[in-house]
Amino acid sequence: MSDKQELQQISEKLNIGGYRRHVLLCTGPTCCMPEEGQEAWAELKKQIKDNELATGENACYRSKVGCLRVCAHGPTMVVYPEGTWYSSMSAERIPIFVQQHLIEGKPVEEWIFAENPLN
Repeated sequence: MSDKQELQQISEKLNIGGYRRHVLLCTGPTCCMPEEGQEAWAELKKQIKDNELATGENACYRSKVGCLRVCAHGPTMVVYPEGTWYSSMSAERIPIFVQQHLIEGKPVEEWIFAENPLN
């Protein structure tokens, strides 16, 4: 099997191409304590799984990143294609974010500090 074929099989298994949004969450260590970032990441994974957001109309891909270059008031999160940037995304905030932004399509305005939609 070629590298390309192997990667295509992996992307099909992961539903790449079937996602509506991509959520990137910085887990520190500069914007927040690594423990806080890891707790937020664990909760994001749990909420996406529990709300069945890996497939379907509101399917979301999630990625843990080491730095989004906004090294303050983290964990920092960005959601594409909307380009919605969130600050202080603790594990406690994640369920509200998932319900309101990912399921209902209404960003949590009071936690947003910047927007950069991809058109």
